[in-house]
Amino acid sequence: MAERAIKWGIMGTGSISGLFAADLKKVEGAELVAVGSRSRERAERFAAEHGAKRAYGSCGELAADPEVDIVYVGTIHPAHRDNMLALIRGGKAVLCEKPFTMNAKQAEEVIREARARGVFLMEAMWTRWLPPIVKVREWLREGKIGDVVMMTADFGFDAGWNPEGRLLNKELGGGALLDAGIYPVSFASMVFGGQPKRIASAARIGETDVDEHFAALFEYDGGRIAQVAAAVRLKTATEAVLYGTKGQIRIPDFLWTKTATLLVYGEEPVTFTDDRDTRGYNFEAMEAMRCLREGRKESDVMPLDETLAVMRTLDAIRAQWNLVYPYAD
Repeated sequence: MAERAIKWGIMGTGSISGLFAADLKKVEGAELVAVGSRSRERAERFAAEHGAKRAYGSCGELAADPEVDIVYVGTIHPAHRDNMLALIRGGKAVLCEKPFTMNAKQAEEVIREARARGVFLMEAMWTRWLPPIVKVREWLREGKIGDVVMMTADFGFDAGWNPEGRLLNKELGGGALLDAGIYPVSFASMVFGGQPKRIASAARIGETDVDEHFAALFEYDGGRIAQVAAAVRLKTATEAVLYGTKGQIRIPDFLWTKTATLLVYGEEPVTFTDDRDTRGYNFEAMEAMRCLREGRKESDVMPLDETLAVMRTLDAIRAQWNLVYPYAD
């Protein structure tokens, strides 16, 4: 595997899988060989569009394909646990779209299975590998803005009113927290290197019994604070700002950003600009492939213990709203 092409499978044929497949074509040494779906017809259409050799009508069939090294899981949230378990038990490495699972209990189960079987597993928190975010981590390691004592991050979009659609359907894991909120929550985890010791939050629970928007205040040791917010029926700035004792870092459109600006007090601003020609999913694929080539079972940029800790934070937030997914919780 250190020298040959790494053979990919994709489970799920929705829009996110299409974006991933398009970016995967730009990754040197990657080859998409198989696609799985609950519908063989959809899998065949997806395979034809993206150049995969084979199409399957179930995750089990994809897991049994001997040519596949690693599978990207891009199915709906409630299917992630079962998809990952089937693939792991089939010996496949897995890169699973966020949210990793519906709750921490499911995440624990999947992580335990992967570790017991010695199979690579990673949450596809694709924003962590965007070049501007990589540069932000570098600035933080170098102490460019001193001690980070406060940050804000939000992600909100207006999906319109579709009570049967995925985003507003409780049975499909709908709501702002799991679909959009995980991004600022995970970003805060990256910045502060852990989870909050205290959480205060509020949400609007809409007509379909899911959270349409929410805001949360995180308190960490030393008086450090994060403010996070997300929405699925409300457009927000989608910006992250880090406030340190020596300056600030501003990241516009932080989910898909191509820039990040360092403002050290008393100095001229420095803006890092990325000229990539992809959406950005190629970088997480490259990270997974790096790990496979080096024989790693997880990424040190998005470690499984952090994925689990973030899921526990998400559980704690929605517990404050009495929001329960009966089939998962």
